[in-house]
Amino acid sequence: MSRRAVLLRAQLVEAARRPARTLLTGLAVIVAAFVVFGTVLAYQVTERTVLAGFSGTPAAADLVVTGGDGVSLRTLDAARRLPGVAEAVGRTDAFHEFADDPGAGLSVYADPGSGPLATVRVVQGRYPAAASELAVTRRTVDRLGLGVGETLRLAGAAPDRPVAVTVVGVVDAPDDPGETGYTTEAFAARLGGSDQLRQVEVRLAPGVDPDVVSAALARAASAPGPSASGPSAPGASAAPSERAGAGLVVRAGSEVRRAEADQVSERVQDLFALVTMFVAIAVVAAVLVATSTFRIVFAQRMRQLALLRAVGAPRAGLFRALVVEGAGTGLVAGLAGVLAAYGVGHGLPPVLRGFGLAVASPGHPVAAAVAVALGAALVTALAVLAPAVTAARVAPLEALRAASTTAGRRGVGRLRAAAGLLLAVGAVLVALLVASRLPGPDTENYDPANPLLTIVASGALAYAALVALGPLLVRPVLAVVGWPLRRLGPLGRLAVGGVGGAPRRAAAVSVVVALGVTLVAGALVGSASLGTLLKRELAGMAPADVAVTARGDGPLPAGLVQRVRGIGELDRVVPYRSSPDVRVAGAAVDGLAATDLDLRALATWSDFGASAGRLTDAGPGRVVLLRFLAEQAGVRPGDEVTVTRGDRSVRLRVAATMANTPVGAGLLVDPADLDRLGVPAGPTGLLADVAGDDDRARTAAVRALRAAGGQQVGIVVTADDRDELDGRLDALLGVLLSLLGLTVVVAVVGVGTTTALSVVERTRESGLLRAVGMSRRRLGAMLTVEAGLYGVLGAALGLLLAWPYSWLTVAALGQDAPVEFPAGQLAGVVLALTVATALAGLLPARRAARVSPVVALGAGD
Repeated sequence: MSRRAVLLRAQLVEAARRPARTLLTGLAVIVAAFVVFGTVLAYQVTERTVLAGFSGTPAAADLVVTGGDGVSLRTLDAARRLPGVAEAVGRTDAFHEFADDPGAGLSVYADPGSGPLATVRVVQGRYPAAASELAVTRRTVDRLGLGVGETLRLAGAAPDRPVAVTVVGVVDAPDDPGETGYTTEAFAARLGGSDQLRQVEVRLAPGVDPDVVSAALARAASAPGPSASGPSAPGASAAPSERAGAGLVVRAGSEVRRAEADQVSERVQDLFALVTMFVAIAVVAAVLVATSTFRIVFAQRMRQLALLRAVGAPRAGLFRALVVEGAGTGLVAGLAGVLAAYGVGHGLPPVLRGFGLAVASPGHPVAAAVAVALGAALVTALAVLAPAVTAARVAPLEALRAASTTAGRRGVGRLRAAAGLLLAVGAVLVALLVASRLPGPDTENYDPANPLLTIVASGALAYAALVALGPLLVRPVLAVVGWPLRRLGPLGRLAVGGVGGAPRRAAAVSVVVALGVTLVAGALVGSASLGTLLKRELAGMAPADVAVTARGDGPLPAGLVQRVRGIGELDRVVPYRSSPDVRVAGAAVDGLAATDLDLRALATWSDFGASAGRLTDAGPGRVVLLRFLAEQAGVRPGDEVTVTRGDRSVRLRVAATMANTPVGAGLLVDPADLDRLGVPAGPTGLLADVAGDDDRARTAAVRALRAAGGQQVGIVVTADDRDELDGRLDALLGVLLSLLGLTVVVAVVGVGTTTALSVVERTRESGLLRAVGMSRRRLGAMLTVEAGLYGVLGAALGLLLAWPYSWLTVAALGQDAPVEFPAGQLAGVVLALTVATALAGLLPARRAARVSPVVALGAGD
């Protein structure tokens, strides 16, 4: 047997002899493989769910006919007469105002109402079967007070000739904004003043060749008369994906559904691009944990490695054997992670479907599974390179020493220190470059992609510098964060000394924790900042639950404000005046609206924010300007500006500027200043909040407002849009924080692994402490506190990086978002991570405390 084979066999036997240590070595790799393959399965689940539920074309549609100018009703009739066609329906939609209530109306859609191609389901009455019949959705019935049998007059294509329609049914629809109706395709086209449909969908009879029918559809579309040739005509075998006729295209239904879902799945792909980035970060964290773990493992086996060198093992052969051992550990760990992810990926969707969630199951991506397992082996082999180089350099005389002192070395070497300093300087210079190019107030042509990528590059340099200089930073940072523990007595001092006595080991674990803390802290700062920005935008878009405005440019009906204030479904009513014909000197915008809306009277007052200046400074003689308007006029808070309406002008001082102002106004002025501009008395609109927060309460409030204002006012429920945007933000932040949490999980696994291995490494030290009188409980507590200190140390380093980079990232977005540091949430992250790392070291600490002092003092390497 060759010397190389002997070395490899010795290493594999050593790994097999201690399976627990091998498992701990590969635990971080298992987690990383689980995360990577789980992401592959999650992408398949999401994509299949999107295709199944978010495409507008029904799954039963085998062929779809579209055209640039639409599809005529004649083509629909021809399609229905073709042999092999089981069903054909047309789709079109348009918004039609009520003839008796301009401004309000219905979005009318064409749908068959029943059958495989229907998208709605009748829940009351019947579906329209003839012209002038309409079915409406549930929320439309509630919001507009409609009922079966009621007749409406829609403006249609000719506003001077309204069309009378009768509500004959109520339907459930995929989307229900509260102003939606459904009817036949012929009547829907007639309302639009045309015979054109958006598309025609065809369902084929069982066993019919879609290529044959597709060719017949193309000829039917180009035929001058209503007749159509049958499917048996010669030359009818071409593919249906791109069949043209009279400017129309016939495509397979699956192709159309894919194209429609792409609009949604593009967002899914963007999300998973973000997921991929965080998975890569988790893999990097796993590599760092694995590198640290192998350093400790090889340090524990230093005597064995030295004996191999003493009996003639060459350095190169020993290095190769250690790398092969690491690759084998990574392969086994990768397979374990892939199998665990596969079980969870296929077991979770059925459970979710049991709770009523329409979630598709993933496929069986064998190639991805093999790639992840092999990648785990490769990543682990790379992780073991540096520890293997150090271990292979061991001198044969090292076998005579009692233990290795690798982990206790405090220096980093000149080359490593110089590289770390260069990386730190590079990170600072790149960050300063981004800071020098931050956008000003005008972000019209600003693209944040490049600055954000540059920030990522700077962060990568900074983190690489932290890895290189970590052992030098451990002791000064530990001196600060460990100060309270030293005050607790000998236990605290021993715990701090145990961490500080092995700075390389402490740095190897702490930098992984720091990576997770940096990302989570950055996400918290970013979400808090963007959340504040979104609240400002929502406050400008929806300052109250309901907005009531007068029809035209006149004031609200006399006495309406008093009547609205008497409505029990409303608990806050704020009237305002608005004038749409105001100019600001220096601004090239005509027809600005000025309002005297009192922001302080709104429930959303705390959500408003100024881009510059202070909103609290608003009052008589002071104006709040829209930000872009102030930029055009060249004024800032504290400057004076001339506001003109007709032949009247007033000189006002700018109190503040806002990125988004409510009720479409460009200026917020005091009521007395509106009087000076000659704006007539009497409110032109009002804002109101609904007493309840559910859809039923809003519907009741809308009905009461319609009864109070009649057809003289327009009513908009802005709370619906606000809730939808809030839900999207919460979902996005939830996904983001969950993904970032994966890195923290890997970090905690690293702490637990390192603590478990360091317990074995320090068996003699533990035995000595027991021999001099330390109880098992106090020894276990000391080691647990040490594990918690890794979390505190990593959190401190992570926050030091998160603070400047979070500010820089928010500023580089160019959205005028205020930088918010949620101190309570950040403190919670530090506390949670400290507890998690302490718990990760609890079991190893208990194991060390149970070792007999005599056995521990006699233990070898």
